Amino acid sequence: MPSLRCPCDVTIRGADDDELVEKVQEHLAAEHPGREYSREEILFMAM
Repeated sequence: MPSLRCPCDVTIRGADDDELVEKVQEHLAAEHPGREYSREEILFMAM
């Protein structure tokens, strides 16, 4: 299960890469407006 820890101390997990990217982009839009990362950047940062 891929995951990513945001600097705001939220851990985001997805069942697969596609779900993780979707959840990270939703988190960024809701909590960090103006911050945008590509799919490749998100997956590079993921654990």
